[in-house]
Amino acid sequence: MDIRYSANPNDVKRYTTEELRREFLITDLYQPDTVQATYSHVDRMVVMGIMPVHETVPVDKGIDVWANFGTGFFFERREAGVFNLGGKGAIQVDGERYALGYEDCLYITRGAKDVTFSSDDPSEPARFYLASTPAHTSYRTTLLTYEKANHKPCGEDENANKRIINQFIHPDVLPTCQLSMGLTQLAPGSVWNTMPSHTHERRMEVYTYFEIPQDHVVMHFMGQPQQTRHLVMRNFDAVISPSWSIHSGCGTSNYTFIWAMGGENQAFDDMDGINSADLR
Repeated sequence: MDIRYSANPNDVKRYTTEELRREFLITDLYQPDTVQATYSHVDRMVVMGIMPVHETVPVDKGIDVWANFGTGFFFERREAGVFNLGGKGAIQVDGERYALGYEDCLYITRGAKDVTFSSDDPSEPARFYLASTPAHTSYRTTLLTYEKANHKPCGEDENANKRIINQFIHPDVLPTCQLSMGLTQLAPGSVWNTMPSHTHERRMEVYTYFEIPQDHVVMHFMGQPQQTRHLVMRNFDAVISPSWSIHSGCGTSNYTFIWAMGGENQAFDDMDGINSADLR
């Protein structure tokens, strides 16, 4: 498991490109029949990429759960959301099988013990993207297809930010402890997300970008509003956004990204807005 410790924003001002990427960028999430896990000490968010090909892969494959979490099993004190970004697959939770198509999501509640991942077709394997936060109680493991999400169109063509915010794991959809999660789809011709930018003083956020065409990139802007930096994102890359950091992106094409939040509350609009004229 890749461990990422919290970074002081005063130190980040002096980071090189390599240091920024090492601290905040998550790459190579999908490797055959493995669990690629990153543990961020920012609100103790865990990000995983799971791509079963020839095997059924348990959620803790290759992970020393006691050493990393001090618990007997991964979901003993955690909840998670899982999106499928590949071919058809399934997640089995304590004997119940959930079939996930492309962009379907499964919420897994605290207390789930036996959690495994599989693909229907090895030639088109599923790509399971998992985000997990600590949880203090249990709710109900729930399959959320794209149709069950809240769909919120926003933005304008003239500002190149026309998009649909799809809320999956959200208080208006189902109860959870602290995790909020969904995906945002940019329309053709639109390239900007989260601009004007904002921070979440009371929450952190992780973005993972996908549906980025070959030979295209997304420039992800981060850092304090008056000390902005950028990271070059490619297809299936993820990025950690501490509470003090903006998290905006501009692509050389339209794209889609998943957002996952954890922290003090689940108020989706609890943002500290920043006037674009004040960015530096």
